[in-house]
Amino acid sequence: MKKNIFLTGAPSSGKTTLIKKVIQRLPKAANGFYTQEEKRDGKRTGFLMITLDGEKGYLAHQDINSDFHIRRYGVSIENIETVAIPSIKPVDNNIIILDEIGKMECFSEKFKKAASYALDSQNIVIGTITLGGSDFISEVKLRPDIEIIEVKPDNRDGLSSIILEKIDCILKGQ
Repeated sequence: MKKNIFLTGAPSSGKTTLIKKVIQRLPKAANGFYTQEEKRDGKRTGFLMITLDGEKGYLAHQDINSDFHIRRYGVSIENIETVAIPSIKPVDNNIIILDEIGKMECFSEKFKKAASYALDSQNIVIGTITLGGSDFISEVKLRPDIEIIEVKPDNRDGLSSIILEKIDCILKGQ
Protein backbone atom coordinates (compact mmCIF):
# COMPACT_ATOMS: atom_id res chain seq x y z
CA MET A 1 0.00 0.00 0.00
CA LYS A 2 1.46 3.36 -1.03
CA LYS A 3 1.46 5.86 1.84
CA ASN A 4 1.48 9.05 -0.26
CA ILE A 5 -1.77 9.76 -2.10
CA PHE A 6 -1.92 12.65 -4.55
CA LEU A 7 -4.62 14.09 -6.74
CA THR A 8 -3.88 15.56 -10.13
CA GLY A 9 -6.06 17.04 -12.81
CA ALA A 10 -6.80 20.05 -14.93
CA PRO A 11 -7.02 23.47 -13.27
CA SER A 12 -10.39 23.90 -11.52
CA SER A 13 -11.08 20.15 -11.65
CA GLY A 14 -11.87 20.08 -7.94
CA LYS A 15 -8.59 18.89 -6.41
CA THR A 16 -8.53 21.36 -3.53
CA THR A 17 -12.26 20.95 -2.90
CA LEU A 18 -11.61 17.21 -2.47
CA ILE A 19 -8.65 17.85 -0.17
CA LYS A 20 -10.86 20.07 2.02
CA LYS A 21 -13.53 17.33 2.19
CA VAL A 22 -10.89 14.78 3.19
CA ILE A 23 -9.48 17.13 5.88
CA GLN A 24 -12.93 17.38 7.50
CA ARG A 25 -13.17 13.58 7.84
CA LEU A 26 -9.59 12.56 8.67
CA PRO A 27 -9.39 9.78 11.27
CA LYS A 28 -6.41 11.34 13.07
CA ALA A 29 -4.49 14.58 13.61
CA ALA A 30 -3.07 16.39 10.59
CA ASN A 31 -0.87 19.32 9.69
CA GLY A 32 -0.10 21.00 6.40
CA PHE A 33 -1.73 23.49 4.07
CA TYR A 34 -4.21 23.88 1.25
CA THR A 35 -4.52 26.60 -1.36
CA GLN A 36 -7.50 28.76 -2.15
CA GLU A 37 -8.22 31.18 -4.96
CA GLU A 38 -8.86 34.79 -4.07
CA LYS A 39 -11.36 36.63 -6.23
CA ARG A 40 -12.35 40.26 -6.49
CA ASP A 41 -15.44 41.24 -8.49
CA GLY A 42 -15.64 37.69 -9.82
CA LYS A 43 -12.07 37.70 -11.19
CA ARG A 44 -9.20 35.68 -9.74
CA THR A 45 -6.58 37.95 -8.21
CA GLY A 46 -4.38 35.47 -6.42
CA PHE A 47 -3.88 32.30 -4.43
CA LEU A 48 -3.76 31.96 -0.65
CA MET A 49 -2.03 29.22 1.31
CA ILE A 50 -3.94 28.32 4.48
CA THR A 51 -2.39 26.04 7.07
CA LEU A 52 -4.51 23.60 9.06
CA ASP A 53 -3.79 25.68 12.16
CA GLY A 54 -5.13 28.84 10.47
CA GLU A 55 -2.03 30.70 9.29
CA LYS A 56 -2.45 32.41 5.91
CA GLY A 57 -0.19 33.91 3.29
CA TYR A 58 -0.30 34.62 -0.41
CA LEU A 59 1.28 32.00 -2.60
CA ALA A 60 0.87 34.35 -5.53
CA HIS A 61 -1.06 37.50 -6.30
CA GLN A 62 -1.38 39.90 -9.20
CA ASP A 63 -0.13 42.71 -6.92
CA ILE A 64 3.00 40.89 -5.68
CA ASN A 65 6.22 42.24 -7.14
CA SER A 66 8.49 39.20 -7.54
CA ASP A 67 11.28 37.82 -9.67
CA PHE A 68 9.08 34.72 -10.07
CA HIS A 69 5.88 34.83 -12.08
CA ILE A 70 3.26 32.49 -13.47
CA ARG A 71 1.19 34.46 -15.95
CA ARG A 72 0.15 37.71 -14.22
CA TYR A 73 0.80 36.43 -10.69
CA GLY A 74 3.92 37.29 -8.73
CA VAL A 75 4.95 34.34 -6.54
CA SER A 76 5.88 34.96 -2.88
CA ILE A 77 8.90 32.81 -2.10
CA GLU A 78 8.93 34.33 1.40
CA ASN A 79 5.39 33.08 2.14
CA ILE A 80 6.12 29.65 0.67
CA GLU A 81 9.09 29.40 3.03
CA THR A 82 7.43 30.89 6.14
CA VAL A 83 3.87 29.53 5.80
CA ALA A 84 3.89 26.35 3.69
CA ILE A 85 7.23 24.78 4.65
CA PRO A 86 6.78 24.80 8.45
CA SER A 87 3.27 23.38 8.04
CA ILE A 88 4.42 20.24 6.17
CA LYS A 89 7.10 19.25 8.65
CA PRO A 90 6.41 15.72 9.89
CA VAL A 91 4.90 15.85 13.40
CA ASP A 92 4.48 12.66 15.45
CA ASN A 93 2.49 10.40 13.16
CA ASN A 94 0.13 13.11 11.87
CA ILE A 95 -1.21 12.99 8.35
CA ILE A 96 0.44 15.70 6.23
CA ILE A 97 -1.69 17.73 3.82
CA LEU A 98 0.34 19.12 0.91
CA ASP A 99 -1.81 21.12 -1.54
CA GLU A 100 0.09 21.47 -3.80
CA ILE A 101 3.30 20.49 -5.49
CA GLY A 102 3.02 22.86 -8.42
CA LYS A 103 5.00 25.24 -10.56
CA MET A 104 4.67 28.17 -8.16
CA GLU A 105 5.80 26.25 -5.09
CA CYS A 106 8.72 24.74 -6.98
CA PHE A 107 10.33 28.14 -7.47
CA SER A 108 11.54 27.57 -3.88
CA GLU A 109 14.40 25.10 -3.52
CA LYS A 110 13.62 24.97 0.21
CA PHE A 111 10.04 23.94 -0.57
CA LYS A 112 11.23 21.10 -2.79
CA LYS A 113 13.50 19.84 0.01
CA ALA A 114 10.70 20.12 2.59
CA ALA A 115 8.25 18.29 0.30
CA SER A 116 10.79 15.50 -0.26
CA TYR A 117 11.40 15.29 3.50
CA ALA A 118 7.65 14.95 4.14
CA LEU A 119 7.29 12.30 1.43
CA ASP A 120 10.31 10.39 2.81
CA SER A 121 8.91 10.44 6.37
CA GLN A 122 6.82 7.69 7.93
CA ASN A 123 3.80 10.03 7.80
CA ILE A 124 0.95 9.58 5.36
CA VAL A 125 0.94 12.49 2.89
CA ILE A 126 -2.25 13.51 1.11
CA GLY A 127 -1.85 16.19 -1.53
CA THR A 128 -2.23 17.52 -5.01
CA ILE A 129 0.29 17.72 -7.82
CA THR A 130 0.14 19.58 -11.09
CA LEU A 131 -0.44 17.69 -14.34
CA GLY A 132 2.69 18.99 -16.06
CA GLY A 133 5.71 20.41 -14.38
CA SER A 134 9.41 20.55 -13.81
CA ASP A 135 11.98 17.82 -13.30
CA PHE A 136 11.21 17.80 -9.58
CA ILE A 137 7.49 17.28 -10.21
CA SER A 138 8.26 14.44 -12.63
CA GLU A 139 10.56 12.84 -10.04
CA VAL A 140 7.85 13.01 -7.38
CA LYS A 141 5.36 11.36 -9.72
CA LEU A 142 7.80 8.48 -10.33
CA ARG A 143 8.31 7.69 -6.64
CA PRO A 144 7.39 4.08 -5.80
CA ASP A 145 5.57 5.19 -2.62
CA ILE A 146 3.12 7.57 -4.29
CA GLU A 147 -0.31 6.86 -5.75
CA ILE A 148 -1.66 9.47 -8.15
CA ILE A 149 -5.36 9.74 -8.87
CA GLU A 150 -6.60 11.97 -11.67
CA VAL A 151 -9.66 14.05 -10.77
CA LYS A 152 -12.22 14.11 -13.57
CA PRO A 153 -15.88 15.15 -13.72
CA ASP A 154 -16.99 11.50 -13.75
CA ASN A 155 -15.03 10.42 -10.64
CA ARG A 156 -14.65 13.46 -8.40
CA ASP A 157 -17.83 12.99 -6.36
CA GLY A 158 -16.69 9.65 -4.93
CA LEU A 159 -12.99 10.37 -4.51
CA SER A 160 -13.05 11.74 -0.94
CA SER A 161 -14.52 8.45 0.32
CA ILE A 162 -12.00 6.45 -1.71
CA ILE A 163 -9.10 8.47 -0.29
CA LEU A 164 -10.39 8.04 3.27
CA GLU A 165 -10.71 4.28 2.71
CA LYS A 166 -7.11 4.20 1.46
CA ILE A 167 -5.97 6.12 4.58
CA ASP A 168 -7.79 3.59 6.80
CA CYS A 169 -6.06 0.71 4.99
CA ILE A 170 -2.65 2.36 5.39
CA LEU A 171 -3.27 2.97 9.11
CA LYS A 172 -4.37 -0.65 9.68
CA GLY A 173 -1.17 -1.83 7.99
CA GLN A 174 1.10 0.27 10.22
